[in-house]
Parts: sequence; structure tokens; C-alpha cells
Amino acid sequence: MPIVILGPTASGKSALGVAVARRLGGTVVNGDPYQALEGLAIGTGQPDAAERGGVPHVGYGVLPLSARPNPKDFGQLVREWLRASCEPVLVTGSGLYLRGIWDQLSDLPPVAPDLVERVRGWAERLGMPRLHRYLAAVDAARAAALHPNDSARVQRALALHLATGLAPSSLLTGPGTGLPLGWRALVVAPARERQRARVAARVAAQVRAGWREEVAGLVAAGHGGDLVALRPLGYANWMAGGDAKAVQAAVVTETQAYAKRQATWFRNQLPEAPSWDPDAEPLAVALGRLGLA
Repeated sequence: MPIVILGPTASGKSALGVAVARRLGGTVVNGDPYQALEGLAIGTGQPDAAERGGVPHVGYGVLPLSARPNPKDFGQLVREWLRASCEPVLVTGSGLYLRGIWDQLSDLPPVAPDLVERVRGWAERLGMPRLHRYLAAVDAARAAALHPNDSARVQRALALHLATGLAPSSLLTGPGTGLPLGWRALVVAPARERQRARVAARVAAQVRAGWREEVAGLVAAGHGGDLVALRPLGYANWMAGGDAKAVQAAVVTETQAYAKRQATWFRNQLPEAPSWDPDAEPLAVALGRLGLA
């Protein structure tokens, strides 16, 4: 019976995944598309050798930066990793990509090129914050899941709405949503202020580990265009340059907002999944809620 460990960024889900896999004699399987990309080890928080603790890990840093993961194709790839792994423990913070892994996404209808160009023109003339507000007016759920500056996804959502007249979130979620039969899940859910502090501490650690230098090296190697296309959280801030402390503060703020959206998604979309607070409850409680006590 596969297990999935869920939660917002910096919540401690990777460490719990290792503990669960160790208990089972199993394998941690990555369900985060950005952690699957090579070259982004620091900024995406790919677990290093010490954090893996001798437990087998699959799917981290294995795709080229030229890859453009989408939920359906990445979901199929992760299912292959799961089938090939002994006692797999899936770890992810992405609700949309989790739907892809569980094969719960509908086939999206085609969007005419003229509609795509129309929305792109709006973005150029009006700016992304206003487009994000337009999206919120027609689909509050999808807007809440996207950062206002996530231009590609916001534009895609609006183009889907223009093409179909429907809320894009209704097109992204197919039948049979919820926890699939046979799966066990646990949501790692620190208290709100502790979660915010965890994000700040994690970003500080990433900076000390050389995140800024990681980005500079990728740009120098000709991967600036890949980073712009992929939009991994925080990388655009470092690419823009400026005072390091100011950039770090901006990354913390964006990441805290993203973590809040992740936590909201898991709470609303998987209410049947138990949660665990790593700052208030011992590991034994988490194992017990997964039926491993």
C-alpha cells in the first residue's frame, strides 16, 4: 500500500519521508517537478546525502533543464518510479502534480492561437497583477493556487476560460478526486507562525549553501532562458540581482505566500487525510497516523 507525505515547502515532509521509508525498508520517491530537474539542487531543496540518511531516493535531479514538466506527463513518470521502487514513499508539495500522479486530471480542450495571443496582449498592456485579479473574478480557486506573477499559468487559465466559458479549475480536476483507494496519506502541517519561521530559516540556509552562486552558474552556462521558462520559485529574484539581503527578504515573502497556498490546498482538497505537526507532536504520532506504529 503506497504512502504519500504531503505538505507545504519547508514543513519537514522530506525528513518525515526518510523516517517512514527507513521504517519500511523502502524508497523515497520524488513527486515535485522542480526537484526532478538537474542543476537546481539548492534552490528547490533537493535532499543532499546527509538528509537522505542512507535511504534510497528516486527522481531527484534526473531531468534536464530543457525539460518542461506538465502534470500529466510528469505524473506518468512518477507512477513508473513508484512501480519500480520497493515500499515507495511519495513526497510532494504540489497539489496539481499530485493529481497528475494519481491520474485525476481531465484532458484539456484545445485553445485557439488567437485566444492565446489575446491574453498575451492583455498581459503586456495591463500587467500580471491585473490579469490575476481577472482570473480571481472567474475562478477564485485557480487564482488562489497561482502567484500573481506566474504569467504562463495565469494566462493559460484565462485562455482556457475564454475558450470554454468554464472555470479553469473545473477543467484541471477530473473524476475520482480525493485520496485514491489503497493509498495512505499524511499532511505535514506546522502551525502558521512556525511554518513562516521554517520558510525563513530554510531560505537563509539555502543562501548560505550557495543559492545565489547556483543561479549565477546556471546563467553563465547558458541556462538563463530555461530558468525564465521554468519559473522555479526564487530563481528570478536572484537573476534580477540587487542587494543580497533585499533579494533574500523578497524570496522569503514569496515562499511564505506559496506555502500558505499549498497548506490551503491540502486542507481543502484532501480533508480526509490526517495531519501532523512536527513542532508539537513526536514522530511516533506521525507513524501511528500512517498505521506504522
